[in-house]
Amino acid sequence: MDKIKVLIVDDHPMVLEGMRSMLAQISFVAIAGTAANAYEAVELIKQALPQIVITDINMPEISGIELALKIKAEFPQVKIIAMSTFKERSYISQMIQNGASGYLVKSASKEEIEEAILSVHEGKLYMSLDINLSSSDKQELNNMPVLSSREKEVLQLIADGMTNPQIAAKLFLSMHTVDSHRKNILTKFSVNNTASLIKMAARFNMV
Repeated sequence: MDKIKVLIVDDHPMVLEGMRSMLAQISFVAIAGTAANAYEAVELIKQALPQIVITDINMPEISGIELALKIKAEFPQVKIIAMSTFKERSYISQMIQNGASGYLVKSASKEEIEEAILSVHEGKLYMSLDINLSSSDKQELNNMPVLSSREKEVLQLIADGMTNPQIAAKLFLSMHTVDSHRKNILTKFSVNNTASLIKMAARFNMV
């Protein structure tokens, strides 16, 4: 089996070193590098072409949540595992919404990190054992629609009660474009009216 190239992103040197030494003990992992912030991470992804990025969520300037969105936009083939001390569902759903395929707490064991890397590499969603999500919650996160940044803006304005002409004026878009975005959002949520859309989006903490 070819080794899975993994890049680690965290602003704490101790965490980076701890993760590096743990990953070095996993036979099927090759460490593609370590980055202390999102800027370094993006540069390293260009150079080292990792298959998986394990990133902290709570970083200064650009958070892991924003970094996930950037990675998915620029390097869609790269899988992302979020890592955090937080166990709140809102953080998890934001990371999944921005393209992450896994979520680990920082206290995770080597075995759990191995399992997360393998699962995500195989295209599955991995949730830390320490996160108390029911199977229906996990299923719901798995079904969470992924929106573009523009679609998110439109969704928020729909939730604020704005009409298509008002959204078009606010975002300097044509009516046709807003209408297309609205239709795409409804399709992604598998709903056919605004009330159902807002209800679903609220359930996913997206509005």
